[in-house]
Amino acid sequence: MIGAALLAAACSREGPDIVELEFWAMGREGEIVPILTKEFEAENPDVRLRVQQIPWTVAHEKLLTAFVGGALPDVAQLGNTWIAELAALGALADLTGAVAGSVAIDEADYFSGIWATNVLHGAVLGVPWYVDTRLLFYRSDILKDAGFDHPPRDWAEWRAAAEAVKKRVGAGRFALLLPLNEFEPQVMLALQQNDPVLREDGRYGNFSSAGQRRAIDYYLSFFRDGLAPPATESEIANVWNEFARGYFAFYITGPWNIGEFRRRLPADLQDDWMTAPLPGPAGPGVSIAGGSSLVVVKKSKHQEAAFRLIEFLSRPDIQARFYALSGNLPPRRSSWNDPLLKEDPYVGAFRDQLERVRPAPQIPEWERIAQEIRVVTERAVHEGWDAARTAAELDRRVDAILEKRRFMLAKAEETP
Repeated sequence: MIGAALLAAACSREGPDIVELEFWAMGREGEIVPILTKEFEAENPDVRLRVQQIPWTVAHEKLLTAFVGGALPDVAQLGNTWIAELAALGALADLTGAVAGSVAIDEADYFSGIWATNVLHGAVLGVPWYVDTRLLFYRSDILKDAGFDHPPRDWAEWRAAAEAVKKRVGAGRFALLLPLNEFEPQVMLALQQNDPVLREDGRYGNFSSAGQRRAIDYYLSFFRDGLAPPATESEIANVWNEFARGYFAFYITGPWNIGEFRRRLPADLQDDWMTAPLPGPAGPGVSIAGGSSLVVVKKSKHQEAAFRLIEFLSRPDIQARFYALSGNLPPRRSSWNDPLLKEDPYVGAFRDQLERVRPAPQIPEWERIAQEIRVVTERAVHEGWDAARTAAELDRRVDAILEKRRFMLAKAEETP
């Protein structure tokens, strides 16, 4: 645990010797972070930072391989759904004490659902770096033509708006796009329920519960009633062009598409689209708490310097600059006071949504479960399954994935 020892070391730093700190950053972030960390090195002359950019496509495998080989870096960027897996391996330092003693990191300033993705069994294992959630992008002109002067605020309004849009646009066009190669919309609807996605401390699937069946049925109904095309995103020639020509009016996506819509939509449509928080069963709904976090590797010999880097990258002014460079949304409320974020009408819905996000189940097996949700719901759409059959198949597959987890938890409970 990084606690009193780290805080004491922070006072003396690490002497006159130069510390070489290795930081693994993923994808585009790996290109951007050296621009920011020049300032970190200027403020911390005893640290030299080596940033390695890791493509997202190989990042998960590389992290696991490096763990086995004892070659993990000092600091790493992790997708926050990977934290439980790396924690189960014992790869992550406990940052609880360091965070509690930090002036730079204030838990209360973070959106609670994002902060929760980094906490397991009461221990803080990472600090959110940026947040990724999804909500509605919609054609305001089409919605207005269909008789609605505001975006849907709950499931009933969303359903009514979808039916009205479909009636308005006619055959060959649809109300919304729900790509069958994605699992996020299904998970978001599932997280909006009082019944959890998994039950008994993540030992079993809970898809046959009343709430989860309700979420499945709501999702399937858009396909069953011809309101969404039964297609993957790759089967749509060009999402932005199809949105522009009115092939669909609603699209659940993330903040990265704000810039894409601005660049790719015709000039005469720039005032005819907007973003809105995700509707819930009885009002504004929760969305998934995605994004990336910064972690310190447990075997790092430079944990104090590693945490200093995390503190630097967590400063609101640095987060605002990071957003300007990357488009990645900051996880701290104070960072949203920056004019670039505060005055952007398309970003405002994300600020609202971030107050209502929840983490996916925090277990090592979640990535596999998410893929099964995608596979099973796609099959259900194509074969016309009802919610009960879909839920039963999900429970069967998920229970099989969780068999080892049940065994390990039972063993742990037997140990005195």
